[in-house]
Amino acid sequence: MRRRGQGELEAQVLAVLRSADGPATAGWVQKHLEGDLAYTTVITILSRLYAKKAVTRSREGRSYTWTSASDEAGLAALRMRRVLDGERDRDAVLARFISALSPGDEERLRALLARADAPDDPDNPRDTEGL
Repeated sequence: MRRRGQGELEAQVLAVLRSADGPATAGWVQKHLEGDLAYTTVITILSRLYAKKAVTRSREGRSYTWTSASDEAGLAALRMRRVLDGERDRDAVLARFISALSPGDEERLRALLARADAPDDPDNPRDTEGL
């Protein structure tokens, strides 16, 4: 059995939640995930995603229903932010990150930052609703 990459299971759970017609139970998520994951594993992943604000939950009787509040890009951005928040020298980390980007990605980043500084831009990448 192959070992999943970091964040892979969370991304799979989010994808399953986004495919639901509405709020879903952990049992529904478990049933729609590939592989034989234990119910407790699904609950653990959903709880971690909830702590990261990637999902919301509502009390339904004695359990919860879950809804995706993010997508894979939002989850990846959150992981990147947590790594950055854990470093003492943010300037050095950001400088190294930028210097490691491909020219195309650096251009994309510059364009996104310029757009973020534009007032009233509906495509503002600093809008955190998707996170």
